[in-house]
Amino acid sequence: MIKQYKLRFYNFRLVLFLLLISGIGVELVGTAREDLQTKQLVGVILGVAVMLILSLIDYSWILNFQWIMYGFNIVMLLGVRLFGDSANGAARWIDLGFIRFQPTELTKIIIILFFAKFFMDHEEDLNTPKTLVQAAILLIIPLALVYSQPDMKNTITIAIMFCILIYISGLSYKIIGGAILIAIPLMIIFLSIVVQPDQKLIKDYQRNRIMSFLYPENEEYSDDVEQQNNSKTAIASGELIGKRLSKDEEVASVNEGNFVAENQTDFIFAVAGEEYGFLGCATIVILLFLISVECIRLSLRAKDMAGKIICCGVGTIVALQAFLNISVATGIAPNTGTPLPFVSYGLTSLVSMFIGMGFVLNVGLQGRAYKKDIEKKDFYQKEEYL
Repeated sequence: MIKQYKLRFYNFRLVLFLLLISGIGVELVGTAREDLQTKQLVGVILGVAVMLILSLIDYSWILNFQWIMYGFNIVMLLGVRLFGDSANGAARWIDLGFIRFQPTELTKIIIILFFAKFFMDHEEDLNTPKTLVQAAILLIIPLALVYSQPDMKNTITIAIMFCILIYISGLSYKIIGGAILIAIPLMIIFLSIVVQPDQKLIKDYQRNRIMSFLYPENEEYSDDVEQQNNSKTAIASGELIGKRLSKDEEVASVNEGNFVAENQTDFIFAVAGEEYGFLGCATIVILLFLISVECIRLSLRAKDMAGKIICCGVGTIVALQAFLNISVATGIAPNTGTPLPFVSYGLTSLVSMFIGMGFVLNVGLQGRAYKKDIEKKDFYQKEEYL
């Protein structure tokens, strides 16, 4: 379970990036809402501790419990469906009295681990109809439970993440091309239906977000448009170094004026732009980019297919959620309510991301170089014995 790893294989560079981005997150959450800063700091400390512990546990051993993890995930999502706490018309949280958490965030990590093992076991017959149907069914079950909360953003995130995982596993380009040819018309049909006022495919608030993006000049959707306009104004007002560093005493359009709701989560990037300007925003983007690149780099050195999928899966979550959050804050995408990884307030999301990074670090510890060292050591031990 726990092996004797060599310190030189530990990716301290990735740990440094994670500590830097998390420290920025604690500062920005405190700027947005001072009463939440301590909780965010506790979440970072807990997340880092869990990450370090998991980084020393053999991921191959953990993957042996793939079906237990899958079953536990289904039970969690069913618990949300049956007993979940509601907020803003959605039931996405489970309250255990001493803690309140959002299982969907952990679902993303469990799905990565489950399909890492599944695709590795079916590497030879991945492109057969039987394997593809099995994978689709195993994905649809948790995906349907997430969508029913309702939680469209995480449904889309998980679906895209799954597409990346199966592509990394070696899916045939013929199948990929066929899927794209089917997906594009379906997307057009979906959009043509949801813009209708009497549609039943999605909730009204979800439709309003899409409509506000497509028709920002329509007064009916002015509230949703105003949120993003205020966010863009806040980012622009920070200019190069932001109001915090330039000692600007003007009223902050996000923090003090409260013109953007949930600025500690969905619009945390607006807080960064206003308080620390272009330099602050660029620092966040660069750090998240470097974290994603490190995940990809470690995937190229993984000892097996499962390790490669884990690294690419976790890197996909970081990159995709960062892209969605920043796109919403800058007005180039509809409001999705997606947190900015390691920066936005939300202990479940924060700790779940650190759990994923713990597995990535362990994959790095057991890379090809480590495997060669072990094989070489075993060879010389046998020679000595003989």
